[in-house]
Amino acid sequence: MSKSKKLDFRPNEFVVYPSHGVGKVVSVEKQEVAGFELELFVIAFEKDKMTLRVPTNKAIEVGMRALSSPDVVAHAQKTLKGKAKVKRAMWSRRAQEYEQKINSGDLIAIAEVVRDLHRTDEQREQSYSERQLYEAALERLTREFAAVAGDGEDAARQGIIDILMSRVVAAA
Repeated sequence: MSKSKKLDFRPNEFVVYPSHGVGKVVSVEKQEVAGFELELFVIAFEKDKMTLRVPTNKAIEVGMRALSSPDVVAHAQKTLKGKAKVKRAMWSRRAQEYEQKINSGDLIAIAEVVRDLHRTDEQREQSYSERQLYEAALERLTREFAAVAGDGEDAARQGIIDILMSRVVAAA
């Protein structure tokens, strides 16, 4: 693909940047870099107190995308209800796979990580790194669910926890 396709994101629109999650396009600005005029999306990540500038012609290449549709969110919720699939590979290998899924920006893959790493009080304790990955995935999932539904992150997080807990009740 020689010519990068340009995405049309508007200011005040939510977007998903794979390695950072949900952000808001603040503006589209022109900036001169090394003698070239570049058009950039300026994306703010409020929670992380971070601003990212992405060249408009590279947005697709880096994996930037619009928020998931309600259908994809429903599919992610269905994924959360499924049975956890924990491979018997070494933890370092599994952790690497989980990290890749989280940073892929794919909502379904992130839901799989949350499902697989979720623990109830009765189950064995999580290691520190397991907990970190779980929290990172849960945070990404929560932010996108909240942005799609248009309600607060607390409600979205509680909804996800409720789905995970209903799975435990059904298994008992």
